[in-house]
Amino acid sequence: MKCPFCAHLDTTVIETRVAEEGEFVRRRRQCSACDKRFTTYEKPDVSFPSIVKKDGRRNEYERHKLQGSLNLALRKRPVSTEQIDSAIERIEEKLLLLGQREIASHRLGELVMRELKKLDKVAYVRFASVYRSFEDIDEFKTLVDEVR
Repeated sequence: MKCPFCAHLDTTVIETRVAEEGEFVRRRRQCSACDKRFTTYEKPDVSFPSIVKKDGRRNEYERHKLQGSLNLALRKRPVSTEQIDSAIERIEEKLLLLGQREIASHRLGELVMRELKKLDKVAYVRFASVYRSFEDIDEFKTLVDEVR
């Protein structure tokens, strides 16, 4: 690791700690040239699958888009930010466990719907009505009856 003070390449790890529930590792380092100390953080570098749209376009997975969709569906609903963050983490965990380089957007949508159904039935119906592009009121009624 290069020293941020003198740019020397030889540094020594003098202390290592696991931080924030094992999410990352904190290391205190000391430069062998200038003796200054600094902290580095290590976290796993994970790559999520690309999202394949209906028209064949491929987009990189973006957490903020997923969060925006959930926030929109859950707007003015009694669901905490922590619950939303947990749902996002569960969705991301499932994406990583798939072990695929690409995933169809409809499959991601189904993962989102599953989480919304657990969090809030109204938000689930909101999201599903847009996501499934209902053509008539009967399709909407069927969804509402399913939730009941």
